[in-house]
Amino acid sequence: MKTNAGALLSSLRIDRGADRKISIQLYMGLKEILLSGGVAPGDRLPASRTLAKEIGVSRTTVIDALERLTADGLLEARVGDGTYVSRALAGRRVVRPAAPPTAAPPAPPRLSHAATHAQRLFAPRAWLPHRSQAFITALPALDLFPMAHWARLAARHWRTGREQVMGYGHPSGFQGLREAIATHLNAARGIKCDPEQVFIVAGAQQAFFLISTLLLNPGDPVWFENPGAIGARNAFVAGGASIVPVEVDDEGLSVADGLRKAPHFRLAFTTPSHQQPLGHVMSLTRRLALLRATEDADAMIVEDDYDGEFYYGSQPQPPLKSIDTQERVLYVGTFSKTLFPSLRLGFILVPRGLVEAFAEASASWLSGVPTVTQAVVADFMNEGLFSTHIRLMRRAYKARHDALIEAAAGLAPAIDVRPASGGFHAVGFLADDADEDAIVAGARARGVIVAGLSRYCAAPIGRKGLVLVFGGVNPDEIRRGVLALEALSTG
Repeated sequence: MKTNAGALLSSLRIDRGADRKISIQLYMGLKEILLSGGVAPGDRLPASRTLAKEIGVSRTTVIDALERLTADGLLEARVGDGTYVSRALAGRRVVRPAAPPTAAPPAPPRLSHAATHAQRLFAPRAWLPHRSQAFITALPALDLFPMAHWARLAARHWRTGREQVMGYGHPSGFQGLREAIATHLNAARGIKCDPEQVFIVAGAQQAFFLISTLLLNPGDPVWFENPGAIGARNAFVAGGASIVPVEVDDEGLSVADGLRKAPHFRLAFTTPSHQQPLGHVMSLTRRLALLRATEDADAMIVEDDYDGEFYYGSQPQPPLKSIDTQERVLYVGTFSKTLFPSLRLGFILVPRGLVEAFAEASASWLSGVPTVTQAVVADFMNEGLFSTHIRLMRRAYKARHDALIEAAAGLAPAIDVRPASGGFHAVGFLADDADEDAIVAGARARGVIVAGLSRYCAAPIGRKGLVLVFGGVNPDEIRRGVLALEALSTG
């Protein structure tokens, strides 16, 4: 490895027909790369013999150029170790001014009609975070994840045969993970299914786009909870759906409102276990009504169970899929909330009548998810670590939820924070005359990130509020965040 080490300097060009000597060309070329930041201070250059072979010159020529650059202070020669870019170059990168344009810049390439249409309809989505703070969306409790167990399982798989972890995986997903998910859904969520119905995807967003690609024609009406999940809505918009904003009340998505607006809908999107973002749990009466409406319209349902594992009562409402006797529900799950987001790992449980179509689509144009990632998650589930982690997270999220509700009592009546029955976010409603955008901006100025309820709306709902995510932050940070909101609301 040592003889092959060093930066790749493939951009060096030698013009053998030029008047300038090859050694000078090489010296000037290397100097340009060093001063422009093409190689970072402290980086190793390839050995003189390697560099000479790669650019087609004699080793003597390379040694001459390197010695001159060392004399200039741009390189450091370490006896027995090689040649390195001088650390004195840190902060001294020379940026060459761009040549002035000689003509008007060309117009950007044309987008497809579908892409142009979708861009006009996309809802603005918050930047997805990598660091927890009050009350930022999307992140679970990263501070409580069992990294040591994960590292042990990952190391085990990287020690297996190379073909198993480095080649192309099965396009529908690693069989061990499909089996583990099917077993978990049966035991924990009451869903009877076969592993062949489970398709592994790169997160829930890919699941929604794949569903829209296979089931929707451009312009097909899709019932969508209003307010509702922004990323999912954008995925269906990108797939050409015509979004029908459907009201949400205390029982969940209003079937009556959906039938008034689009009785011949093709698809209904819902988050029945914990409505995103209002937090309502869909009643059994409403679930049955939705299933009946779907059957009457010959439509399908997409059930997004993004945080259904986390509930605070003794028994959660069963998933819609568990009472689907007519095979109308496509159940979408993700490990972004139960484990961590950078896995980019989710799954679709499809009705038996759609297995062949999804298998063909997966084999034809999906790239799949890294096999080793799927294998680690499968072991994490099969060894009982997943169940243990879920139980610990339920207790942690309950404690963080209670800390928020207790601290937020002082925000009333300016911000009326309602208790949640599960998940890791709560909603604080604002007065009708409050300026939601100003409160969001003021909170950000105080280092607190909240999302306005209007961001989740495809159509106005007549209510204002803030979505407060408590799962990713500890109780002390929650209390500090509430104090900042209190100062904002009283100031």
